[in-house]
Amino acid sequence: MSKIIGIDISKQTFDVSFKENQKWNHYVFKNQEKGFHQLLKIINENDWIIMEASGSYYFPLAIFLSKRNLKVCVENPLIIKRFSQTMLYRAKTDKKDAQTIAEYGEKYELKQWKQESESCTKIRHIHTRVEMLSKQIHQTKRQLEAFKSSGALDNFLEKSLEKDLSDLKKSKEKLEKEMQKLAEKEYGNTMEKLESIPGIGKKTALMLSLITDNFKKFENYKQLIAYVGFSPRVYQSGTSVKGKGHICKMGKSQIRKLLYMCSWAAKHCNIACVEMYNRLKSIGKPERVIKIAIANKLLKQAFAIAKSNNIYQENYC
Repeated sequence: MSKIIGIDISKQTFDVSFKENQKWNHYVFKNQEKGFHQLLKIINENDWIIMEASGSYYFPLAIFLSKRNLKVCVENPLIIKRFSQTMLYRAKTDKKDAQTIAEYGEKYELKQWKQESESCTKIRHIHTRVEMLSKQIHQTKRQLEAFKSSGALDNFLEKSLEKDLSDLKKSKEKLEKEMQKLAEKEYGNTMEKLESIPGIGKKTALMLSLITDNFKKFENYKQLIAYVGFSPRVYQSGTSVKGKGHICKMGKSQIRKLLYMCSWAAKHCNIACVEMYNRLKSIGKPERVIKIAIANKLLKQAFAIAKSNNIYQENYC
């Protein structure tokens, strides 16, 4: 008989919990290959193994199990957290978390995890590093400006900060070139078609291809919009509580920022977006609301173009 195995994973160890003969079983293994082989002894062929996407700690175990054709599901930690809250659980231990993950698996339909390509992993890691370098460049620049404005900046410190800033910019530029080269090799055809959409540039085309795994992750554009975090959230209850609507923001903040910036250009050069901008502006919608609507429109266009494998057509019906 198959069982649902919940795994709560950390840097050093991982806790395993599953129900068998109405009794909960609990094990703790080392988060290394020896522990992975010990785990195999309690797994049957038809069992489901569920874990959270906890940083990069889950990745080696997920690959190890997936290569042995076992059914692995990797869930968003926020989903497990919300499930725990609905069950009114107050305890927060590794053992309890593993049990909660297994209970979640018993109640909901599970989707099998698939390892992304090696190039995709490299691009993702480089992008994460580039984002960190961007923050460090911004922080160093602000610090240098603050010290200069004080009028008492030491010459040695000024040169040191300027050198750090120069080195950070060079590292970022080098990584961006490598990321672009890998992306063009992996997603070149898709990126070229996405860039044909007025308002979408190279960086946005790259990120859309990356987060969607070349648009293989989603069956319709609504799933993509929800994943990015542009889905509307309505706050209303009865006749007295009528809050303002907002986007949910429970998604990828980096691509949201890029698409929001793209909307500034699209409202001038993308016919469908220009029409949307004028229509919403005429009925008094705020600028920010209009730009979010345009960003949604760009996502729909990108999804349609990537799935149809055609370039953008201005007068397409």
